[in-house]
Amino acid sequence: MATPSSNKKGTPKIFMFGKENYYLMFAGLVLIIIGFMLMAGGRSEDPNVYSKDIFSFRRITLAPIVVILGFIVEIVAIMRKPKTNIKD
Repeated sequence: MATPSSNKKGTPKIFMFGKENYYLMFAGLVLIIIGFMLMAGGRSEDPNVYSKDIFSFRRITLAPIVVILGFIVEIVAIMRKPKTNIKD
C-alpha cells in the first residue's frame, strides 16, 4: 500500500521547489509589490497644474531599485536547488 507522500509505484514524490524556495518567491513578490506601490502617486489635484512630485527620489530611484531587487530574489528562488531529505 502506498503512503500519502508517494505515488502509485511507491516511490516518494520529489517536488520541484523546496520550502525555502517558496519563502524566497513570496519575499520577492512582496518586494515587487512594494516597489510598484512606491512608484504610485504624485499627481496634482488640478490636471492643468504641473506637479514636480512625480520626479521625487522615491519614484525615480528608490522604487525601481526595489522592483529590480524583487526580480533578483525571484531568480535566486527559482535557481536555488532545494534541499532533499530523501535517502537512497
